[in-house]
Amino acid sequence: MQTRKVVIDADPGIGDGVAVALALIDPEIEVLGLTSTAGVVSGEQAARNLQTIVSLIDPALWPRLGWNENTYSLLPRSKQTGLLLPPGPTGLGDLQSMEAPPHQPHESAKLLTELVRQYPGEITLLTLGPLTNVQVAMERYPEFLPQLKGLVCLAGSVAVGGDITAAAEFNVYADPEAAQTVLTFPAKKTMVPLDVARRLVLSFDQFDRLPIEPYTRLGQLLTALLSYGLRESRQCFGLEGLVLPEIVALAAVTQPRLFDREPVLLDVELAGELTRGATVVDRRGIERWQTNIDVLFDVDLQGVMDYVQRLLRLMLPE
Repeated sequence: MQTRKVVIDADPGIGDGVAVALALIDPEIEVLGLTSTAGVVSGEQAARNLQTIVSLIDPALWPRLGWNENTYSLLPRSKQTGLLLPPGPTGLGDLQSMEAPPHQPHESAKLLTELVRQYPGEITLLTLGPLTNVQVAMERYPEFLPQLKGLVCLAGSVAVGGDITAAAEFNVYADPEAAQTVLTFPAKKTMVPLDVARRLVLSFDQFDRLPIEPYTRLGQLLTALLSYGLRESRQCFGLEGLVLPEIVALAAVTQPRLFDREPVLLDVELAGELTRGATVVDRRGIERWQTNIDVLFDVDLQGVMDYVQRLLRLMLPE
């Protein structure tokens, strides 16, 4: 069976951490690289978190890791994080992240360009954080996006407003200039907006029924992340469940048949005082206007949960 080559750019984060862990155990994809970006945690912390996740799971084939030296997160300095789960001390809940950097760290954007040059037309890039690294990669290598097999971005919204502000989704709000550059570029791209991504909510009962063996390395990681996320979601938002948009974004790469999509004309608001970072989708259907991105508008949520269950069962001891 031929596996699909995937690279994930992320800023873990509880949800990012779970999605990366699931990607690493999915036998139908080959995770070639994990690149860190500043987002809900600093770029430096994101790199440590990715290193921690890979070390805990210890997959048969380790992906190459992209390092990030940014020492700040892109969350607003106020204590208000909108609908975003507070990241906690390290972003990984109660888990302690690794402190030692790799012996020969590769800068994230550089690693992205190296991998695409090595595998032109073969890599699907999944972005779970702000699009800063992708913009830098495009500047350094103009053929970066055209030589991807596909780009899938957890980003933006169409009709439900934002999560970090009333108008803007965080990954776009954190670096709207990069988002505009990437999302409007004429290449094969898919946006996974909040409208679809936030529909997946893991309840306490569903968590208890997940086939997780708590004594395995994967089980320990997922139990720590999801237990923390459920607890904080209840405390911060009064929700009896944990919203996991990152899992929907991963499924958009690995299980595209579960989604309905539509080509649209999209732009990003850069100037508005209240709307900076908003994604504006023109759906008026004017035929002479050229669409520039596919947007997911519906998802088979049970299909996504079945996908997660299948992956977890693969890791149960025989």
